[in-house]
Amino acid sequence: MTPEPAPILPAVIALPALPVATALTQAEDAAVAELARQRAVDELRIVGTGPSERFDRITRMARRLLGFDLAVINFVDHDRQWVKSSTLPVPGESSRGTAFCNVTIAQPETLVVKDSAADPRFRDNPAVTGPLGVRFYAGHPIEGPGGERVGTICVADTVPREFTAEQEGILRDLALWVQDELALVHEMADSAVVQHGLLPRSLVTMPGYEAAGLLRPVRAVSGDFYDWYPVRGGAAFTLADAMGKGVPAALMAATVRATMRAGSRFDGVAAAVEAAAEALDADLENARTFVTLFHAHLEEETGILRYIDAGHGLTTLVRADGTSERLSSTGLPLGVGWDLTWEEREVQLRPGDFLVSVSDGALDGLDGTLESLDEVEAIVRTASSAVGAVNAISARIGGAAPDDLTVLVLHRLPGHRVGG
Repeated sequence: MTPEPAPILPAVIALPALPVATALTQAEDAAVAELARQRAVDELRIVGTGPSERFDRITRMARRLLGFDLAVINFVDHDRQWVKSSTLPVPGESSRGTAFCNVTIAQPETLVVKDSAADPRFRDNPAVTGPLGVRFYAGHPIEGPGGERVGTICVADTVPREFTAEQEGILRDLALWVQDELALVHEMADSAVVQHGLLPRSLVTMPGYEAAGLLRPVRAVSGDFYDWYPVRGGAAFTLADAMGKGVPAALMAATVRATMRAGSRFDGVAAAVEAAAEALDADLENARTFVTLFHAHLEEETGILRYIDAGHGLTTLVRADGTSERLSSTGLPLGVGWDLTWEEREVQLRPGDFLVSVSDGALDGLDGTLESLDEVEAIVRTASSAVGAVNAISARIGGAAPDDLTVLVLHRLPGHRVGG
């Protein structure tokens, strides 16, 4: 009898043990998540910053609403926990590895530890066994603008306590408040970067001349701006001040800058300013604001400076011989009337001369009166370069200016002859 053939069995493929693969995937996912979380912390640019009333207000509210003496806002950095706001004196930073908040950010919910001495996760923690003697802790994670858990708001006590569902809800709401403030801070920081990027670079197209400027906002962004750029036969220079502070004024300043640059296609300074005023009229009226402005075109070959001063009045010409000449206003600010015109005037920038224009923040940082321009002129007389003049004005005012501070300096080099 012929034996029956052996049955063909399916091939057996050996697979790695599932638990090992799962563990590897979880470790990789955790590493990627931590990189994203740390990037979010870095992008906030808040670790290492000074006290802030916007966050101190929240910890004070937590203390009152939840009945704890100690309320803290922490951010978890690479290997440390860093304190942004606290209602009681605590170390400014501590090891991340032993921080309660490091456990809090590992989960989306509130972490409540009613008695740390009875909790195996924390009973040997230095914060529990050491001088702080933390026995109760409740913390809720704080998310950055991208949703990564970057820190916590927490309350703590030296005795075991209960924590109700209502208290958890309050702590969660306070965490959302912190998140709103973080989003605002982040947005303002980004706005400041954008505004800084709009400032002009070196005046490389005009040998024999140099320009320098300073923009120091009293908030994150400024309603002032200075600008320069090439035009036919030379360069245009502008310093403007939109009424107000912060984001609304900064948006208007950016609009004015763009409009003035577009208007420079017109021949003549007056035509450029009038075209800009007409284009901006509706925006300024709707915003119920106005803009003071100094705008000039410099003719490179001769040093002739044709200018308009729209209600600004804070520009002066400091001559190489030590004399000075104030450039008075030639019309009202933009936005105070729809049919305004401005008188165009001219001066000549001779070798060694400085033109300096400042915002009213410079006056506020000195004695607050128009006579402060005398001191500005005296500072410029001691300078040998545009950058030196700007730096000297900034150093004299220091951090005293309660308003946006803007300075624009144009210098004709001593060896640059008229007509060549």
